Amino acid sequence: MDLDTSGFRQGEKIMRVVVAGGGLVGLTAAAALGRLGHEVTVVEQASEIRAAGAGIGLWENALREFDRIGIGAAVRAVGHEIDAWFFDQSGRPVRAAGYGDYEHRFLLVPRPELNVLLADATGRQRILLGDRVTGFTETGDEVRVLLESGRGLEADLLVGADGVHSKVRAALVPDSAARRHPGHYAWRAVVPAGAEHPEGTVLTVGRDRTRGGYSRLSGDRTMWMVNQFEVGELRGTPRERALARAHNLAESGWHDDLLRMIEATPDEAILENPILLVPELSHWTGAHVVLIGDAAHGLSPHISAGGTLGVEDVGVLCACSAADGDLASVLSEYEHRRRERFDRVRAFSAEVEFAADAGEFAQRYAAFSHWMLTTAPNREN
Repeated sequence: MDLDTSGFRQGEKIMRVVVAGGGLVGLTAAAALGRLGHEVTVVEQASEIRAAGAGIGLWENALREFDRIGIGAAVRAVGHEIDAWFFDQSGRPVRAAGYGDYEHRFLLVPRPELNVLLADATGRQRILLGDRVTGFTETGDEVRVLLESGRGLEADLLVGADGVHSKVRAALVPDSAARRHPGHYAWRAVVPAGAEHPEGTVLTVGRDRTRGGYSRLSGDRTMWMVNQFEVGELRGTPRERALARAHNLAESGWHDDLLRMIEATPDEAILENPILLVPELSHWTGAHVVLIGDAAHGLSPHISAGGTLGVEDVGVLCACSAADGDLASVLSEYEHRRRERFDRVRAFSAEVEFAADAGEFAQRYAAFSHWMLTTAPNREN
């Protein structure tokens, strides 16, 4: 059965848009394109709007896009502002010389609350739950979007926001499956806040290429996180694995709070993930198709900016679509601008990954955040 999404009027530049994926970036795109007057349908494979993961750090450049779709104040209300400090494994605080609060301040937002706000901004009636985009076929005038249920959607634009395992990317760019970041794992959980220091520790750079810490969320909750490069053989339960690596961050009594939190977290509450990367793609767009977010450029979370940069994608796509020009020129300009930016992001990501100690990490991370914020698209003076 085909679903009717008719309504394209060339003279008014109203497009029928299908967004694959109802996560952070997909719902942001749907809300933003809807505010521009386009007719949007979101296809989400889950049976309800929910979010994988615990909390997500959002920088000023993402919050600015939420302001544009009318939910900036609500996002700030559910988030907790973080003033980041870095530590070595003995607890010595480190910040890079020459950088201030601007390069270290972001909002930590619970993912479930954020997705509810975005779904409401999109309009629940625009979200098709319990189905999945599996591919597409393009004609001269439109794209036919293929769904797992066997139904079809006719659209002017398909936005692939379906994450690192994107079916849209697989159809657009063959042999582009996400790849393991060798030996890189992350563990995290949200737990009830306890007696830990409320300001958190943000990030400790420990031995054996281990990093981690914790931060308070709103609503008397705390999120802890540990990641390690080159983990070697994994033994024990998820909690035992996380705890073993957390000991790499703790010396002489430092980080007892983190150790206690992990010890008290049930195994089933711990998210344990091998880190996946999307390879550099030959192209991000087709005649009626565009990739955004992790579907286009899934990165390692160690730079804590993947969500922000995906939201940035939405702002650039909307800015390009609001300019005069046909769809081909819109997509060409979007791809040019975003691929150029991500060439730099990947270079910064590698530098941060291979920082040898807390001091080097602090310097490289501040250089990245300064560049990201000061060169962000659509930045207001």
